[in-house]
Amino acid sequence: MARLFLFYRLMVRPLLQEPARTSLTIFAVALGVAVVLAIDLAAAAATGSFRSSMETLTGGNDLEIIASGGVPEEVVGALATLPYPIRISPRMEDFAEIADTKQTLPLIGLDLIAEANSLATHSIQTVAAFSPRSQEDAANALTSTDTIWVGESLGRKPGERLRLYLNDEAREFTIRGVYPDSNGNESAVVMDLAAAQRVSQRFGRVDRILIKVPPTPELGVWQKRLRAALPAGVEVRPEGSGTNENRRMLAAFRWNLQLLSYIALVVGAFLIYNTISVSVVRRRSETGVVRALGASRGAVLGAFVAEAAFFGVTGAALGLPLGRVMAAGAVKLMSATVQSLYVSSRPGIMHLSVSSVLLAFTIGIGVAVLSAYSPAREASLVSPIEAMARGRREYTARVHKSRNLWIAIVLGIAALAASFVPAIAGRPIFGYLAAILLVVASALAIPAFSDVAMGACSRWIGKICGVESLLASRSLAASLHRTSVLVGALSTAVAMMTSVGIMVGSFRETVVIWMSDRLPADLYLRPASAPAPDRHPTVSPELADKIGKLPGVAGVDRLRAYEISYEGMPATLAAIDLSALRVEHRSNFFSGRSVEQVFAELSAANAVVVSEPFTYKHHLRTGDTITLPLGAARPSFRIADVYFDYGSERGTILLDRQTLLRYLPDPAPTNLAIYVAPGASAETVRQEILQASAGHRILIFSNRDLRAEAVRVFDRTFAITYALEAVAVLVAVMGIAGALLTLVIDRRRELGLLRFLGAAAGQVRKLILFEAGLLGLLANLAGLALGFALSLILIYVVNKQSFGWTIRFHWPVAVLVGGLSVVYAATVLAGFYPAQVALGLNPLEAVHEE
Repeated sequence: MARLFLFYRLMVRPLLQEPARTSLTIFAVALGVAVVLAIDLAAAAATGSFRSSMETLTGGNDLEIIASGGVPEEVVGALATLPYPIRISPRMEDFAEIADTKQTLPLIGLDLIAEANSLATHSIQTVAAFSPRSQEDAANALTSTDTIWVGESLGRKPGERLRLYLNDEAREFTIRGVYPDSNGNESAVVMDLAAAQRVSQRFGRVDRILIKVPPTPELGVWQKRLRAALPAGVEVRPEGSGTNENRRMLAAFRWNLQLLSYIALVVGAFLIYNTISVSVVRRRSETGVVRALGASRGAVLGAFVAEAAFFGVTGAALGLPLGRVMAAGAVKLMSATVQSLYVSSRPGIMHLSVSSVLLAFTIGIGVAVLSAYSPAREASLVSPIEAMARGRREYTARVHKSRNLWIAIVLGIAALAASFVPAIAGRPIFGYLAAILLVVASALAIPAFSDVAMGACSRWIGKICGVESLLASRSLAASLHRTSVLVGALSTAVAMMTSVGIMVGSFRETVVIWMSDRLPADLYLRPASAPAPDRHPTVSPELADKIGKLPGVAGVDRLRAYEISYEGMPATLAAIDLSALRVEHRSNFFSGRSVEQVFAELSAANAVVVSEPFTYKHHLRTGDTITLPLGAARPSFRIADVYFDYGSERGTILLDRQTLLRYLPDPAPTNLAIYVAPGASAETVRQEILQASAGHRILIFSNRDLRAEAVRVFDRTFAITYALEAVAVLVAVMGIAGALLTLVIDRRRELGLLRFLGAAAGQVRKLILFEAGLLGLLANLAGLALGFALSLILIYVVNKQSFGWTIRFHWPVAVLVGGLSVVYAATVLAGFYPAQVALGLNPLEAVHEE
């Protein structure tokens, strides 16, 4: 009871007497916890527990059979003749867009008659079986090309007509029935397998074959048995492997985002450290008294650590509901990024579990206690005489600043060495270690930097801005320990904002330059379906031929893309029509060779060019040989060159269209690059194309339109990054406000004495605001220097090891000036309330105390 009473009198009561400072500290911890919790929940939903849209209506299957460009139909017959008790479920898979709502849904083609025993399919047939008059009518209804079934969540009824956009065409279908999709299935458009082949114009192939095998023997044995009956290019693997591949691909994205969310916690740790340090300094007399009266060092240590734990527990309790609310917005941003850059999917269920609650309290209490341990331990080790002496801590900080500067230099060298260590399991572990070492080095160098800066500016700042500025600079220099912690907290947030701003700005500028080289055509055409990295809707071959014959068209490049799996990771296989190659193409290859030289190799032999992310992900280089599963074959190709690519992190393999057609004889292109004839108007040609494509749903973009759309997608992708940076800066600015308030209260005798000696209220206010301005200036300068160093690590180490992109360094001057100006203005504004508190101090009480 004595210890509890001591803790209440020494720790709790002062906190209750200063509700503004206490609330700011708690809210700073709550924001840090909320950000980490929100990103953890949203990342788990958007990338960790997401389900691919094509997992709809898969049933309880064990294996799946796939091939690039589709599995030949004869494979289905070959599997049916095997003497094994297996269930075979061929599928067609595509995407359809509902015309009136613009909602994109998976289009699933199933053998509805053969799969009568399938639970999902049986529920579809049960609904439909009541309307036909006979079994023959029922079979015709199931296999009709205008018959579909939809999930009940769409709110449609049997008998309704539904207009769908498929590839570049619009079709109307009759809804024969609905099926329950509340059991985890995404709503989809379902039709008979043969009907799906006809409407998608993909004959002779199915997209996937699902296999249900008996529980014994092991799954690996069944894989070997089935593989022996399959052509070389056809793969058998566990069902859901494609989703697992996508999850592995998303691992780097999720991991980097989660680490980025810890910025706010790092800044919060500085503020907790500062809060407990101030508590130690302000209660030095009380600490000396209780130590002189017999309190042990452990009791003093426990009291200050318990104060920090109070901030951690309260902040975590506040951060839980706040993080859940923030997660709802974060999952939308993440899902949009996943859809734009990785795979068509829907986020998993997001819920606040017991593990999430434990995470919030663990990081809240852990960060608070770890941050406070050093000043708390220092308070426990000081003798009663030293504890009751004023200025000891500031004297120690001044004495140790040179030693800390040398330690900072050593840590900087260690960070440089760590940045050259390669990735571990595809993760830039040492890259982040280098960043942490730089942050620690910066914190250690801040006292020396602040002392030199304040000493240099105090000589002339008083002449320019008056005596208040002189007192402000000397006050900050005198309280070096507290000044260093405040500058360290805000400069860390500024550094993170600067480094990410430089990285994103450099990436954006690189993409803009790359697109100007990558988009040489005048017009670009694609189906009007919603785009995604794994969706490749096609344009009718007849339409492509018709456009190529228009008088204002000089040439048409036909691009065809497929989603494939290479060495257990998703990739894009693409082909271009080298016969339509234009001089406008610029070199974008590692070797620096011209496009004509490189593409001549592609048309002469089995050769490919691959994107930079593909080579980095699979450890390949120019001259290596890769084997690709194309249809029923597995041909080998030599890598003729590597090209820079920022359109997809999946990795791309590019080959000649004529070569691809030998293995996958589907002439339908996915995109058209159209070159306008000399002297013709691009707008006139656009109108001619629109007239020629009447009845087709297409989108036509100019060169400028496509670049603008790409930049818009890029900016949307990094929206959550900017949001995380803003929260970190907000936490730091709140910390500055709380710390300035603490400084005012701690210096009440000094400020009261100034008022007693004749200082006007405006002069005291100006003094506090000058201190806030000088803190903001120091933090901006230190943060800019640290941010530049961190940006080099992000661009050349973390980004390269995570995604394989080479980014050109670029200074986003406008973004940095705007961001730093906002931070500085916010820091100055944070000083107004402490200045108002300073004006409320009673000069007579201060003089009486002295």
